[in-house]
Amino acid sequence: MIYSSTLVLTIMWGAAIGCIYVLLATGLNLIFGVMKLVNFAHGELLMIGAYIGFTFATALGVNVYVAVLLSMGLVALIGIGVERLTFRRVLGSEKLNEIFVSLGLILIFDNVAVLLWGDKSKRIISPFENLSLDLGEASIRVDWLIAILIVIVILIALVFLVKKTKIGMAMQATSQRSQTSMLMGINIERIYVFTFALGAALAGAAGVLYGIIFPFNPYVGALPTIKAFAIIILGGLGSIPGAIIGGLLYGIAEQTAVITLGSIWRDAVAFTVLIIVLVLRPEGLFGKRGE
Repeated sequence: MIYSSTLVLTIMWGAAIGCIYVLLATGLNLIFGVMKLVNFAHGELLMIGAYIGFTFATALGVNVYVAVLLSMGLVALIGIGVERLTFRRVLGSEKLNEIFVSLGLILIFDNVAVLLWGDKSKRIISPFENLSLDLGEASIRVDWLIAILIVIVILIALVFLVKKTKIGMAMQATSQRSQTSMLMGINIERIYVFTFALGAALAGAAGVLYGIIFPFNPYVGALPTIKAFAIIILGGLGSIPGAIIGGLLYGIAEQTAVITLGSIWRDAVAFTVLIIVLVLRPEGLFGKRGE
């Protein structure tokens, strides 16, 4: 029974963490798929989202899960500003320019966060902080379940937007052939800014959920960004289902490493899983051969 409860805890804890990675990786995947943009500063949007959620919850008394929506909106606005003022100037040029811009944005966002909130770790306190649900002998935090449900709702809305709406179909067309899309009358600059804002909003939601589960500081964005890129590679470039499955697998692998080998092995074992998948299937789990 001890082993079964440990298994349940591993899966649920890994799924909760994995869902945060799913949001971050899906947003990054959308931006790269549509805009062909490499943005290493994507994790800083998660960090900013966490601080916005923290501010709403502590200073204004807003429910932490309502703060998820508010953070999505504000981080989307920040994303619009970032796209218009920085990345729009270098899109279509050398990839090295995009990388330098994103690295510069990391420094700017980190220093702005230190200026506004300080450099000490913070955490978003949920009203369900001490509530848990018993599944057999396993005690599951209610916040984990809420985080999973929120991510499911967001992903359902995202799939509907991409597959069933006019702007979603324009995003798909632009991701495949941007020049042809322009000839068809699609305003690709508008599609680019919408896509970047949407990816930023997903990062903002991930940030609040991250802040509920983990302590965070202004420098927290780097490792989640690396993991998001790893998940994109794991699931397959341009595949939303791949990002979802890849994120969940990554989260569960990470937590399995923590329980069996200790926290020091968390990142090493998860990246080992990535390497194994790439050796066996270089295009990722859901990618198409040749991508």
